[in-house]
Amino acid sequence: MIRLNNDTPSAVLQEVKKGDLVTDTFSKTGLVEEIETSDDGLYRIYTFHLVTGRTITIKK
Repeated sequence: MIRLNNDTPSAVLQEVKKGDLVTDTFSKTGLVEEIETSDDGLYRIYTFHLVTGRTITIKK
């Protein structure tokens, strides 16, 4: 299981793929269904959509 939060290194965030089991250490745990990455000029934003319907968003 991969723990996703703001302390997670960027290299680990980039290696997450569909089907990986992830958690935000609070209430969101599940398999990754879709991954979106974007850049707002200041932060790189990683959005992980889980099969449970929840979303984990990390700004680095």
